Amino acid sequence: MRTPLALLITLLVVGTAAAQEIVDGIAAQVGSEIVLISEVQQIAEPAERRLHEQGATDKEIAMLHAEILERMIERALIRQVVRRAELDATEAEIDSAIESIATENGLSIEQLKKSVEAQGLPFKIYRERIRSEIEHAKVINGMIGARVRVEEKDIRALYDEEYADQPTGGTEVHLRHILVPFDSEDPASRRLACDQTQKALLRIRGGESFGEVAAEVSTVNPEQGGDIGWLHASSLAPWMTNAIDPLPAGGTSEVIEMPFGCNLLHVVSKRPYEQVTYDAVRGRLADFLYQQRLGEEYSKFIEELREQTYIELKGVFADAARLGDEGKTSADSIDLDLGKDRF
Repeated sequence: MRTPLALLITLLVVGTAAAQEIVDGIAAQVGSEIVLISEVQQIAEPAERRLHEQGATDKEIAMLHAEILERMIERALIRQVVRRAELDATEAEIDSAIESIATENGLSIEQLKKSVEAQGLPFKIYRERIRSEIEHAKVINGMIGARVRVEEKDIRALYDEEYADQPTGGTEVHLRHILVPFDSEDPASRRLACDQTQKALLRIRGGESFGEVAAEVSTVNPEQGGDIGWLHASSLAPWMTNAIDPLPAGGTSEVIEMPFGCNLLHVVSKRPYEQVTYDAVRGRLADFLYQQRLGEEYSKFIEELREQTYIELKGVFADAARLGDEGKTSADSIDLDLGKDRF
């Protein structure tokens, strides 16, 4: 899987400058390891800053810290498994991973090093983060992956669930759509919207591509140039069917006024519909089930480790953890540099 350099650096860099003012202490004990307050605050700093900008409460910030600490405890548990099972990453494996990251981003190792350090992260620490990711992947792919079973009947059941209602024939069409909405109770709004749509049609007939015009004026997937993908003819609304039936591939409709707005439809292509066969999607469905069950087994594995390990939260983190019983933390929607396999 490709690892964009900017994303990897963003995920691995922590707020080192913010940590300079921290009075340190112990946030949690995990077996023989301790997690420091400064470590939690370093990782929390970027997300905490964003939450503050969004007007988060002190309680939400405390719950963010508690969630991050929980993920750090999870990583500490994994590190202990790595030591016991002798799954340590070798220097050669780390070198290979770093070389792959550099190659994927079109950089030399020296350029990668400069890029990482320009973000405030010493390359030595960057290597240790890569080591941690490799070891985490070894535990997941080896010890946990061995627990996962995906049987043929499970894949077949998922196929039947996803594709049971697919059409047996007919035609499908690849469409682009320009929609300029208006207030149906305001004639001036309607006229303005339809005038704008008519001008868009004239631009298209003048040689501009439908996608370029749609990106400027449409409220339907403007970032995709109004592309709404392949649709089976039977799934189209009657007003759409009536407009595109006479159009060849590459054709654009006249302005279509509907109660919700003025429209243009563009036929990119048409083709006979072919049912999605089991063999065509079996691999994708099997991978989906595997990843789903791998996540379930990972959660069970972590719970087993927690039950077998002495874990104690300290001070305010113990209080914050109790708040977590009241609901989900704001951290749930934040991508943190913990618990993810990026190789």
